Amino acid sequence: MVRVRGADGAAVVLPGVAPVAMQQGRYAAKLIRARMHGRATPPFRYRDKGNLATIGRAAAVADIKGLKLTGFIAWITWLVVHLWYLIGFQNRILVLIRWSFSFATHGRGARLITEPERPAPSMHPRR
Repeated sequence: MVRVRGADGAAVVLPGVAPVAMQQGRYAAKLIRARMHGRATPPFRYRDKGNLATIGRAAAVADIKGLKLTGFIAWITWLVVHLWYLIGFQNRILVLIRWSFSFATHGRGARLITEPERPAPSMHPRR
């Protein structure tokens, strides 16, 4: 959870999710620029754009400003929104290719180390 002060000084509790952090980051940058130039800025105001969550293979739930989606269409929406917020066209293409490959091959996201740890080589040469 994130707690900030509202315009009236009262505490406002926001969810601890990426959209809140992204909006606060942009606000902080504008606030620093404004203070450097001696300008005032309005208090931070979070704008809820909705919620998206994947719940399985090609399945998701979405609540975007009252529009509720489920299943495959919500999953496609999740995919498009996440690609949209990546920086740079090349990153978007690479992530789309990786996700497509993982989807087609039923790849798993977890990477586990299953081999026992090997002892580090000695730093002293043998005589």
